[in-house]
Amino acid sequence: MQEVRIKTETIQLDQLLKWANVVSSGAEAKIMIQSGLVSLNGVVETRRAKKVMPGDEVTVEGYGTIKVAAEA
Repeated sequence: MQEVRIKTETIQLDQLLKWANVVSSGAEAKIMIQSGLVSLNGVVETRRAKKVMPGDEVTVEGYGTIKVAAEA
């Protein structure tokens, strides 16, 4: 499991995938999310602008799980 620290209270799902280096572009993130390959806390999420916050877990099919944490 990869841990990604964010400086803000929330981050959009597509931006998180770019920040964690899962995808290289927003377009790639959009396609991955809309294809149902991304789950937020165990539930498939198809909204790319869904807000993700510290404590959430994002699972990407074929990649693994990202644990979101607040930057200390």
